[in-house]
Amino acid sequence: MHPVDIQTPEIWRRMACWLYEGILLFGVVFLAGYLFGTLSQTRNAMDNRNALQAFLFVVFGIYFVWFWSKGQTLAMKTWNIRLVDAHGLPVSQLRALGRYAASWVWFLPPLVAVSPFKLSGGEITVLVLGWVAVWATLSRFQRNKQFWHDIWAGTRLVTEPRNV
Repeated sequence: MHPVDIQTPEIWRRMACWLYEGILLFGVVFLAGYLFGTLSQTRNAMDNRNALQAFLFVVFGIYFVWFWSKGQTLAMKTWNIRLVDAHGLPVSQLRALGRYAASWVWFLPPLVAVSPFKLSGGEITVLVLGWVAVWATLSRFQRNKQFWHDIWAGTRLVTEPRNV
C-alpha cells in the first residue's frame, strides 16, 4: 500500500470491526482460560482470578501485537481495514505493542472510576459502554478522524482495497 492510498474507514465500519473483534475474543478467552485452568489446576473460577486476568492481558497482547504487526486481525480482514504507521507503512511489533498499551484507554478509565463503588454488573456495563461511545466520538475531532490511541501510538486504520 502506498501512502497516497490512505483513506480512513468510516466510524461505523471501525466500530463494527471493534464489536466483531470482541466477539472473536470470546474464543481466545475460552482457549486461554482452559489452558490457564489446566496448567494451574484451578477448580473454582474465583481462585487465581488476578493471575487469570494477568494471563489474559498477556495473551491479548500477544494476539494483537502479532496480528497488528502483520497488518490485520481476522476482524479487520472481514471489514477491509488495515493497520499502518503514520506514513502508511507496515507496523513494527514495538509500535503494535505501544498501540496495545494505549488501546486500554477504551476500558481502564471507567473501570478505575467505578472501582471504589459497589456497582452492579449492569451499571458498570452502562458506564463502560457510555465511555466507549464518548471515546469513539472524540475521533471526529482529530484531523484524520483516527482514534486518539492511534495518534499516540503513531498508527492509523486505513481502508484496505478489496481484492476482486
